[in-house]
Amino acid sequence: MKAEPQVQRRLLDLQAIDTSLAQLAHRRRALPERAVLEALARELSALEDERVRAQVAVDDLDRDIARLEKDIDQVRARKSKDEARLAVGTGPARELEALQHELVSLNRRQGDLEDAELELMEQRETAQGVLDGIEAKLADARERRAAAEQLRDDSLAEIAKEEEFKKTARKPLAADLPGDLVTLYDKIRADTGLGAALLAAGRCGGCRLELSGADLARIRKAAPDDVVRCEECRRIMVRTNESGL
Repeated sequence: MKAEPQVQRRLLDLQAIDTSLAQLAHRRRALPERAVLEALARELSALEDERVRAQVAVDDLDRDIARLEKDIDQVRARKSKDEARLAVGTGPARELEALQHELVSLNRRQGDLEDAELELMEQRETAQGVLDGIEAKLADARERRAAAEQLRDDSLAEIAKEEEFKKTARKPLAADLPGDLVTLYDKIRADTGLGAALLAAGRCGGCRLELSGADLARIRKAAPDDVVRCEECRRIMVRTNESGL
């Protein structure tokens, strides 16, 4: 393949743009905010599991307290009924005595239930404190996630803007070069990531290897408009005064 030396040198400008685009694509994939967001997702998932367990503990205690409240209300209602019957003072003495014994038992039962309720309420206060602490951590993690998402979106917007600028500059440059040369360049770039490189001081700028004497002799014999390629990496080597030929 042939192309004027100045045309070949413009391949380096095209490659510089494509290298920038590749770097921008790498920046997008390797955004530090992505790792931060992944870590936050794991943290939020773990905290949500903790929150569910803490909420279940509070709900269980609420249910137990409600059950005790119902039992206490039943005892109080029974006491009120018995006290009303005693206040009337009618009926056999044996029944009145039985009522007095029952009231003693009901008072004891009420005291036991109220002690149990108080203990459960203290446990609930502790459990609610645990739940509140977890919810505070969740709120903090969500704020940090929102901040990281904003940073990610800002970075992506900046990358997209730079990419659009580079693509806009690339289009007329590629269109102005011979089609067959661009096709070869694009094929090599697709395979290796670098389509053209400067031959500098007898070294290929693509694979960074120093050319052998035979290769240098071959290139010296090539016409200025010959498109030469590295025998090692097969990339197009662009010759300039810095090539050491």
